[in-house]
Amino acid sequence: MKPDTEPGNASAAPASGDGSGPVSRIVAVALARPRLTRLLAAVVAGLLLYASFPPRTLWFLAPVGIAILTLAVRGTGRARAGFGYGYVAGLAFFLPLLPWTGIYVGPAPWIALSAVCAVYVGLFGLLTRWVAELPGWPLWVAAVWSLTEWCRASFPFGGFPWGKLAFGQADGWYLPYAMVGGAPLVSFAVALTGTGLAGLAVGSLRRLTARGGDSGGVAGATSDSPRWGVLRLTSWNRIVAAAMLVAIVPLAGVILRTALPGPEDGNRPITVAAIQGSVPRLGLDFNAQRRAVLDNHVKRTEELARDIAAGKVPQPDVVIWPENSSDIDPLRNADAAEEISQASVDVKAPILVGAVLVNADRTTTNSVIVWNGAAGAGERHDKKIIQPFGEYLPYREFFRHFSEYADRAGYFVPGHGDGVVHVRTAGGPVAIGVATCYEVAFDRAFEESVRAGAQLLTVPSNNATFGRSEMTYQQLAMSRVRAVEHGRAVVVSVTTGVSAMITADGEIRQQTPQFEPAALVATLPLRDNLTIASRLGPAPEAVVCILAAAATAAALIRRRNRTPRG
Repeated sequence: MKPDTEPGNASAAPASGDGSGPVSRIVAVALARPRLTRLLAAVVAGLLLYASFPPRTLWFLAPVGIAILTLAVRGTGRARAGFGYGYVAGLAFFLPLLPWTGIYVGPAPWIALSAVCAVYVGLFGLLTRWVAELPGWPLWVAAVWSLTEWCRASFPFGGFPWGKLAFGQADGWYLPYAMVGGAPLVSFAVALTGTGLAGLAVGSLRRLTARGGDSGGVAGATSDSPRWGVLRLTSWNRIVAAAMLVAIVPLAGVILRTALPGPEDGNRPITVAAIQGSVPRLGLDFNAQRRAVLDNHVKRTEELARDIAAGKVPQPDVVIWPENSSDIDPLRNADAAEEISQASVDVKAPILVGAVLVNADRTTTNSVIVWNGAAGAGERHDKKIIQPFGEYLPYREFFRHFSEYADRAGYFVPGHGDGVVHVRTAGGPVAIGVATCYEVAFDRAFEESVRAGAQLLTVPSNNATFGRSEMTYQQLAMSRVRAVEHGRAVVVSVTTGVSAMITADGEIRQQTPQFEPAALVATLPLRDNLTIASRLGPAPEAVVCILAAAATAAALIRRRNRTPRG
């Protein structure tokens, strides 16, 4: 039987003698079966990354997961091995993170999407295999993680940013980094802590190995060489530097928290209501009862109007309904328009209505319309970033051969504009930035609206198609990151929950239970100033990605120059 060893690993057996301590023995045992050890480490790393995401608040597991993944892929015999271990980690991460994508359509879309997303973690393993040979490798490896996150958020079909490390950090120490460099900087800070932990582990093992007198077995595990090498002593300077990196990055986030705006800080306050009308039933067929969904939101708004009249809640300046609250086109259907107008008149405030509009060519638009009482429709935001394989199906003729649900994908088309709608209030016009459901995962959605003058942000969403899964909590965490990123209060209005009022420091002031009709009313401050992240836009992520690309090029050149030429 072929032994479970990697090329150049003939000295993996522990050295004899009394110099080997418990750490050396553990590492030596791992070296006896290196491929299995790395495979198990990759699985553990992916599961730790998953566990760091909501609804759990175990954000601190993310850097540990990155550290273990870095150790698993670093120093592998061949580059393709780095990709393989990274891919396994990606599957262990995305498969438990994304089951909601197939909750009503079967496992095929869920497994396919997870498999594609795992490719980018495999790419991380491949690139890490190269850049980990450079001096200061923890920095370059962290930059490589950011590069692969950017790639996944961009390609194919517009990308899929779900699962960015930043979106698991809404309750963590790293969240304040968002106001400086947005979600990409949060991800980079988490990854840098993880690679720093890996560097600390490597340096400590080298030091322990040197002290124990190991002639090569354990020492090989800590070599920068692509194959297990001979022991190279590491100075305390490297260990101290790695330890400082691990400590300073998260502590800087804690210090940055003091710079976040207070919940009441702003130019002037307005009172906002969010309506959660709920749906008759969950699943893909919820919109078969479109009239009932609209009626639910009208009914809950009328109840709010009665509570306002009774003095139980304050008069709102604007009411926000969720995505798909009126799948009956109110611009074409007089009954729907009349019902919405009456609700707006009764509540004495404009309503932002999530509606599906039918275009002249029979395509559809996912829109948020400002409905001004009896005056009817005003400004609107047409969803610009639409969901592939859901709101539309690329290569429909091809994919319909693989799933009976292919023809149930929508025929939505993307809108245009800056993502801002204006409402009239007693205190003057208010600019509201809108990112409809899926859009909140993309950095550019709110970047554009804030730069266009948005003073308040809202995320109208419909999660009825994802049942009782973790999806709604994952999306809620994204809204919290966006609040800090742009220094704006965020109103989350969801058909089935969780709806929430989020202040500019990322804290949830109010939230609803799932699957219950509800109304939230809160006074939130309007803000005009721009955070550093809002000013810089995608620049910080671009810089980190350029560094990663440069480090990869340098590593490849270094390897080529080191290769003997016959």
